[in-house]
Amino acid sequence: MIKKFRRSRLGKKANKQARKVKDLVPAGVAEKAAEYNPLAPDPEPTVVTEVPQITSESIAEHREQVLSGARKYIYPLQHSKHRIIIVTVSIVAAAVIGLLTYCSIGLYRLYQYNTFIYRITQVVPFPIAKVGSHYVDYENYLFELRHYVHYYQSQLQLDFSGEGKQQLISFRQQALNDAINGAYIKILAAQNHVSVSGKEVNDRITEVREQNRLGDNNKVFDDVLRNYWGWSENDFKRALKDEILSEKVVAKLDTATTARAAAALAQLKAGGDFQALAKQVSDAPDKASGGDYGFGITKSNPNVPPQVVEVLFQLKAGQTSGVIDAGQTLEIVQVVNTDGTTVTARHISFNLQDISVFIKPLKTKYPTHTYVHF
Repeated sequence: MIKKFRRSRLGKKANKQARKVKDLVPAGVAEKAAEYNPLAPDPEPTVVTEVPQITSESIAEHREQVLSGARKYIYPLQHSKHRIIIVTVSIVAAAVIGLLTYCSIGLYRLYQYNTFIYRITQVVPFPIAKVGSHYVDYENYLFELRHYVHYYQSQLQLDFSGEGKQQLISFRQQALNDAINGAYIKILAAQNHVSVSGKEVNDRITEVREQNRLGDNNKVFDDVLRNYWGWSENDFKRALKDEILSEKVVAKLDTATTARAAAALAQLKAGGDFQALAKQVSDAPDKASGGDYGFGITKSNPNVPPQVVEVLFQLKAGQTSGVIDAGQTLEIVQVVNTDGTTVTARHISFNLQDISVFIKPLKTKYPTHTYVHF
């Protein structure tokens, strides 16, 4: 009886635990488990048939399918890039044509000389004249004209829109002549193997500044250039280089004047009297006084060429110089007295011919054709 009671209790307890486990297992899983017969034989394995083989042809076909799907995105992008390039080039071309048209009208019809037009001519070589087979750049003309205009507007307050209009026309013609003559001078320089180095330009600037002709410091120097001519230091160097080139061409071509100066120097070295020789051969107005300058010369004296001043302060009393190229003249000087700051001296001067004398035959050989008519 006791054993039967115990079995009854154990059975109830087992049934109760089984119900708890059943409640925790999902219904679908329980049904599957009920259907599963562990004693039944294993089902036959599924045989997969018609598996595609991987070959080079199948890979190429698949690659083409992928690429064909991508092309519908690539081709429109390439087409867009092509259109962008065409549109951009068209806009740039139109802008360039418009700018060139505007500048052409401004230069050849309105004769403008404002800063914008000038900067364009520094980049684009618009011609203003032709000398033989050589073109004269419009920029060279504007370079000359603008410093004339700046000086008269800033220093003399000349109004070119009113009474000064005729004066402006005169400046235009002068600037054009300067630009054309500059082209002829370069032809002469090339024919006679004459050139100007950067050192020569810098030495001339140093020479002038040491004599305090352009200010005693960089700021004053820059202010003088800007206020009087509207120039930078590079503009001044450019103008100075052209001036030195012209002087060197004349000094080489004017052999007659060079020979006169050399002959006078030879007489002085042979013991000739300076004052007597000055009265005979000098071209200066003071020849009657034996070449006496008539005033004390300081380093900043504006009445004596800087090349001559430099030599005078290197000589002692009684000494005589060699032939000095002063640009427009050849000079021989003799120091009478000096105290280190002021020099009294005499000189014999020989006037060099003007550069126009040597340009004239070139103008016959290489006629000028201008593209503007003021």
